[in-house]
Amino acid sequence: MGDAVSGAKAGQKTPDGFYNTERMIKRVITKGRVLLCGTCMDARGLTDGEVVQGAERSTMDALAEATEQADKVLVF
Repeated sequence: MGDAVSGAKAGQKTPDGFYNTERMIKRVITKGRVLLCGTCMDARGLTDGEVVQGAERSTMDALAEATEQADKVLVF
């Protein structure tokens, strides 16, 4: 969490040889959910309209519940 929410920012322009986390997140969204810590977003000035379509602002309680219910979890 923390700075990881920046990986969900839409419109990333990454140089050759660097990972494009926006593209990776879009692939994950096709098979599951991407939840973002709302407090972390606020601390970094990231709004709901600036993130990849399909990524969702969430709360710590909702993130914990989703983690308990999931078969697989990826954390950045």
